[in-house]
Amino acid sequence: MPLFEIETNSHIIITWAENEDAARDVVHDAYPHDEVVRLTKRPRDTWVISKGALGLTNTTLDPCMVARECLNRSAGDKVNAIRLYRMETGSDLDQARKMIESNMVMGW
Repeated sequence: MPLFEIETNSHIIITWAENEDAARDVVHDAYPHDEVVRLTKRPRDTWVISKGALGLTNTTLDPCMVARECLNRSAGDKVNAIRLYRMETGSDLDQARKMIESNMVMGW
C-alpha cells in the first residue's frame, strides 16, 4: 500500500492509503473542515504535523519581519526591541529575546 503526503490548509499528513481517493478520505474523516492543497506519494511511516504548532497558519505575520521592524523602531536598542516584540506578538520574554537576538545577528 502506498504512502501519501497530504498537505491541507492546517496540517501535513503522511498516511497509508490504497489510492489518492482513499488518501483524501483519510483527510476528510480526520479533519472534515480542512481543504487538501497538495497530495503526493511518499515512502515511510505515518505522521501528522500541525501547521498551527509550527506557526504556519498566519501567513500575514512573519516573525522575522516583526522582529526587524521592532529593531528598527527601537534604533537597535535590544531591550526596547524585545519589549516592542512582546507587545506586537504576545510572545513571552524568552521567545522575544531569541527572536530579536537572532535577527540582530542577521543584520536587521
